[in-house]
Amino acid sequence: MKKIFIVLATMALVLSSCADFLDVKPTNQAPASLSITSEADAKVMLNGLYDAMTNSSFYGRNFNLYGDAKSGDLTVQSNGRGYDYMFAYNHSVSGYSMSGFWTTGYNIIMLCNNIIENIDGLKEEGMTGLDEYRAQALTIRAMVHYDLCRLYGKCYNDNKGSYGVPIADKTVPAGAQLLRNTVEEVYSVVIRDLDDAAASLSKKKSNGFVNYYANRALKARAMMDMENYSNALSLAEEIINSGVYKLYSNDEWVASWSSQFGSESIFELGMNVNEGDLGNTGCLGAQYILGGGNGRNNQIFMASKAYLDLLGEDPEDIRWGIMGQDQVGESEDYYRPGSCYKYYGNQDMKGDGKASSSAVNIKLIRLSEIYLIAAEAAARTSNASKASEYYGEIHKRSPNLPPANGVTAAMVLEEKNKELFGEGLRFWDLIRTNATIKMDDTTPDVKVTTRESSFDRSFYKCILPIYNGELNANPGMRAQQNPGY
Repeated sequence: MKKIFIVLATMALVLSSCADFLDVKPTNQAPASLSITSEADAKVMLNGLYDAMTNSSFYGRNFNLYGDAKSGDLTVQSNGRGYDYMFAYNHSVSGYSMSGFWTTGYNIIMLCNNIIENIDGLKEEGMTGLDEYRAQALTIRAMVHYDLCRLYGKCYNDNKGSYGVPIADKTVPAGAQLLRNTVEEVYSVVIRDLDDAAASLSKKKSNGFVNYYANRALKARAMMDMENYSNALSLAEEIINSGVYKLYSNDEWVASWSSQFGSESIFELGMNVNEGDLGNTGCLGAQYILGGGNGRNNQIFMASKAYLDLLGEDPEDIRWGIMGQDQVGESEDYYRPGSCYKYYGNQDMKGDGKASSSAVNIKLIRLSEIYLIAAEAAARTSNASKASEYYGEIHKRSPNLPPANGVTAAMVLEEKNKELFGEGLRFWDLIRTNATIKMDDTTPDVKVTTRESSFDRSFYKCILPIYNGELNANPGMRAQQNPGY
């Protein structure tokens, strides 16, 4: 991974030269003890880490969008607009490779390693009080390794012995050429880091930062991939029973999108007006609404017919409150409520209380997801009463649908689809369960030649290629390229 770590080393040098931001030396040029000398330094470095996470090439936009656009939940009104190559599965080693996931992901991991190793050095010298900062960095390192592995490797329950991504759990020289580890090895490091971090994290609500419950939620996601349903249920119930978070009532649900750090928000990434704000054409919200914030003909994505039919099971489902009108074609017959306003606050587009309506925080983990993890895990372990209990708490967002009996995993996944639309999770559930992915190619001007309209996770483009820039810098990885590319 020569190119990756040249980028990382350069980034560290840039940070270290900016006295107003971080007056430290990078760990690959000086002893760790000279990089962080106080708790204040650790806070500054941690803030820089969270800021890096808002990069549009990862959690600031593209990661969420990827999980929706490739799932069948979204469609496009014509070819060649913005990020519709995700919808078309138009990936190759040289073009549309989404290589920003790789470079940005490893940049974030580098920042985590820098913090962890600096703090480890200070602990050896007797300094105390930094364990929580280290634990936050460990948790984020685990999160990014996990998400990179899902992007570039097969699902754990598909082929855990296949290639995942390189494990970068320590700083390495700029010229290092790490090769890919197996999916199983990556998951092992992810679980190790999460467990190592857990005891040092706060059990209080921690707005904008990962805490103990965010850590446990991430582990629950991984447990679902690994089909360790009893462990996933236990983790989800620990979060639910903690009392730290509370589900929105039906009256609160729509308004929750126009405020920051609500009662369901377990990990919410702060988008700052002067830093992560991409404006009304580039922000995550603009990708989901009529006109991308500027006019009807600029719209890129909209809800698929399948999703609208699913939500339409109850015309009074409260989740219609963040859906608005889109247009496919010129005729009035093509209007439909396919625009999602979650990332603009709601349909009034006033944002979530900041000066810019497009700098809306991204809710990466919500309590609703945890209830649905608990419900699915309970259903898969034949715990009918718990499956019904946890499912029912989310199902009542559809007030006209009768309470469900005999809750199955399939029912939970449908409810999860309704609840978490636009939050980037649907694709991963389809991959994890090896469900058929059905893409909506029915809009008038859509012509897709890079995939079929229906397929499952055996389709090679369900995972991304290692892009040419990385292969050229690290030739040993050529033999580890994903099949089909």
